[in-house]
Amino acid sequence: MASLPPSLSSLLFLTLALILISISPAFSTPHQALDDHQDQLMKTGFKITLNHIDSGGNFTDSERLYRAVKRSSRRLQMFNEMVLTAKKHPKLRTKVYPGGGEYLMNFSVGTPPKLYYGTMDTGSDLIWTQCRPCLECFSQPDPVFDPKKSSSFSNVSCSNNFCHELKSQCNAYDGCVYYYSYGDGAFTAGYLATETFTFKKVSVPNVAFGCGIFQFGPESGDGLVGLGRGPLSLISQLGERTFSYCLTDFNGTRPSTLLIGSHASVNGGIKTTPLIQGPVNPTFYYLSLEGITIGSTRLPINKTTFALNADGSGGLIIDSGTQITQLAESAYTLVKEEFISQVKLPQVDARNSTVLDLCFEWPSDPSDRVEIPSLVFHFTDADLDLPTENYMTLEDIGIMCLAMLGSGDTSSTFGNIQQQNILVVYDLYKETLSFMPTECDKF
Repeated sequence: MASLPPSLSSLLFLTLALILISISPAFSTPHQALDDHQDQLMKTGFKITLNHIDSGGNFTDSERLYRAVKRSSRRLQMFNEMVLTAKKHPKLRTKVYPGGGEYLMNFSVGTPPKLYYGTMDTGSDLIWTQCRPCLECFSQPDPVFDPKKSSSFSNVSCSNNFCHELKSQCNAYDGCVYYYSYGDGAFTAGYLATETFTFKKVSVPNVAFGCGIFQFGPESGDGLVGLGRGPLSLISQLGERTFSYCLTDFNGTRPSTLLIGSHASVNGGIKTTPLIQGPVNPTFYYLSLEGITIGSTRLPINKTTFALNADGSGGLIIDSGTQITQLAESAYTLVKEEFISQVKLPQVDARNSTVLDLCFEWPSDPSDRVEIPSLVFHFTDADLDLPTENYMTLEDIGIMCLAMLGSGDTSSTFGNIQQQNILVVYDLYKETLSFMPTECDKF
């Protein structure tokens, strides 16, 4: 688990405590976040715009893919760090969480409301943004949030259950000072507070969030919005257990969509599979993957390959913040071998430009017909037949690559490039996840 040296950690908490004293906080107590008015608004649901983290950059298709693969590999490392920590210290509740992500969502904080952008992350719980006085913060596109300029800001007291969810030092005067670490060494530290968050026209009071005074990479807009299963996540705090997203083409420019509440549900034409609760990492959304078919060939993958083990190892996580699907090595080897067998194109080594390890030379003559085999993921009770562009990327350097990698002998992740132009619905009432092909740019 990533951590600070004891002396530095103590200094950090002491500094934060002094800052808290200077703020003279008012403390909040456990509460019901929604009053009758907001509750009625929540029942109608609301829609949030998502923008890809690289959409504002002047990147070529190949550069965007290279950056995405690097982020995906780093994120898988974070997931694995959690499992290793749990194995070494089975009685210790791990505080290493995945960070970073691929899509930014807009929201407003405070009274009067100030607009911010945070990374949407289904792999973590804490909502946080950088706050004044910022002692160590990264550069962000919007002014840093100033608690003194908001009439609805309040620090969380030690008696609040939210404080117990974080690695924190707390006393009756200073309040809940937290340190929230990530598997790659990144962290945010500050004090836990409550504020009014506004999503479109829906204002929600008393949302617990991290007011970050110290941050160390990765830079994620103005902060991060956790959509995991834990009590600190946005979904849990809203008390709304249904949400969905529809992600547009990875190389396109159109925004994607996050829906929360009744807007997230659909009827007809949808396939549903159970969500699995992780025994060690309850924040994550696990799926039961039973097999893979390429073309007409069902791969001889061992039934235990994607099984979620009692110690938290294995399993397959569906994740909004991972771009590229990464499969357990034995399964990925079979996938790669089958594509090599069925795709009648010369292989090329493009790892220096894409980081992907199965690429083919695309014909220069546009009249040449290329047959790409279908790809089907067999989840429990639901077969997901992916569109070709969701697993084969045609790059501007004249190559076509399989948008997948091996994960070694650790957990597998189902990335968001495989989820593009599919409405993905999370129903935590029924503990299910559903898929429906959708033109997300028209959603």
